[in-house]
Amino acid sequence: MQSLPKHLQKYIVEQNYKKYAPVEQASWRYILRQLKAYLQIHAHDCYLEGLKKTGIEIESIPRIEDISSKLQEFGWRAVPVSGFIPPAAFMELQSLGVLPIASDMRTLDHLLYTPAPDIVHEAAGHAPILIHPEFSAYLKQYAQVAKKAIISKEDLNLYQAIRQLSDIKEAPTSTSAQIKAAEENLDRVSKEISHISEATELGRMNWWTAEYGLIGDIKNPKIFGAGLLSSVGEAKWCLSENVKKIPITVNCIKQGYDITEPQPQLFVTPDFKTLGRVLDEMANEMAFRKGGAGSVKKAILAQSVNTVQLNSGIQISGVLSDYITPPHPSQEIAYLKFSGPSQLSFDDKELRGHGTQYHINGFGTPIGKLKQFPSICPSELSDAQWDLLHAAPKQKMTLEFTSGIRVEGVFNGRIMQNNKTILLSLTEAKATYQNQILFDPSWGTYDLAIGSTIPSVYGGPADREAFGDTEDFVAARVPERQSTPEEDLFQSQYAKIREIRHKKLGGTDLENEITEIINTHDERFPNDWLLRLEIYELLSNRAPSSDLLKNILKSLEKISQLEPQVSSMIQDGLTNAKL
Repeated sequence: MQSLPKHLQKYIVEQNYKKYAPVEQASWRYILRQLKAYLQIHAHDCYLEGLKKTGIEIESIPRIEDISSKLQEFGWRAVPVSGFIPPAAFMELQSLGVLPIASDMRTLDHLLYTPAPDIVHEAAGHAPILIHPEFSAYLKQYAQVAKKAIISKEDLNLYQAIRQLSDIKEAPTSTSAQIKAAEENLDRVSKEISHISEATELGRMNWWTAEYGLIGDIKNPKIFGAGLLSSVGEAKWCLSENVKKIPITVNCIKQGYDITEPQPQLFVTPDFKTLGRVLDEMANEMAFRKGGAGSVKKAILAQSVNTVQLNSGIQISGVLSDYITPPHPSQEIAYLKFSGPSQLSFDDKELRGHGTQYHINGFGTPIGKLKQFPSICPSELSDAQWDLLHAAPKQKMTLEFTSGIRVEGVFNGRIMQNNKTILLSLTEAKATYQNQILFDPSWGTYDLAIGSTIPSVYGGPADREAFGDTEDFVAARVPERQSTPEEDLFQSQYAKIREIRHKKLGGTDLENEITEIINTHDERFPNDWLLRLEIYELLSNRAPSSDLLKNILKSLEKISQLEPQVSSMIQDGLTNAKL
């Protein structure tokens, strides 16, 4: 999708519809049949309408380009991605009105639930609710807030561990030792989390609303969260008395969750508008709105790339590593220090010559007011006032800040935006605070970001595309599955049944074609229940008096006894076979 920013295009993949194996198409059919049967009663009223209006049907895995064209009527588009993408990228896409849809299909072993995002979760879960204007507005509002959240280094480590475990669990060739190692790694990384970041709180807000949200009367709520709408098992579990129902408030962000387990409690919103009010209450406590010393401390604790915006409008992006608190009671922060590649921007556009290559070793700047003009922010000084400070070519100037920081050097230039000075450049410069050297002449040109207060601190660089790749924007791909001859035969069995269904055969003709398939399955795949369920469905609707129907039913009952973990899935399939 060429209209997307370049740094987001790397996550877009080709859906490659031909890659979906016959058993994956059968899995889709099974899941959608069970979901539709249950959710027509228990989901939000717009769900079934949303399936129809987004072009999502039972018979086939949808083409994402078709969903996208349908969603445009509701102010959205859809793009195919591969598995988990970084939360920051996901949020930025949603803020642009783009729904990322994982193009992969879950395996038969994870039919009812998979921790990995897949096309069932994204297409059948998220897309249908987008037709509701109030929920659509909430989701875009959420994305705008979430993309400003400060993401910590620990968050990024956790994301990588979750992605690794997800990919390994979904790969048929993974060994139990590999799965165990990935689980232990996730457990270790989880235990190393030292603080709850803004990104974690936003993740919880998303989890308890867009993913696992309930709506309506708390005593008899309906489902709207995509995690519940795409999981037959959890859709049933969530409405039982085993799950505590809690009215949603901003306190939901204090409740953690385990993606591998059913949730013991869920939050209920009376309507979609309430979600926006709760989100706004949360956003008021975030660094991008509060600014100040507390927000600077959040960014330092995160150890990730963040942006500090001064009241002049200049934006400093990088890993914030230190600051100086002045003795002056009216000022919170006197100096900011960034480590590693840093960027200076204005209005989210990198200032020419002030990217990460130029500021490769970090950036430091005093902020605050000058003793010479203590009642005005330096960014608002007039040309005449700058002249009094000797801001002229080759003139030596001295800046004394009310904080006690002193800067001396030769004027080298001044950058203005919107009639404000946002950057001052000095050569032969020296900056000191008490007995501490903040800048030495041997370090080169000294660039000072001009401003007296910090109204906003937020996650990521101001100009992400110009900044270059950061750890929170790494693109990965779900590994391609390699099939064996045995798996090829297994798939061919499902392909034959799918072809028979499309032929609309019935009666004796249907029995004749199915008999050979059953014989092969009985010999080679005696424990596979899904194909037998597909056959049972066909016979029930097209040859209800066939003796094969009884034999298939006996086979399914036997599998249920031998493998109790699939018993409920078989029973649901039998119940809904004639729908």
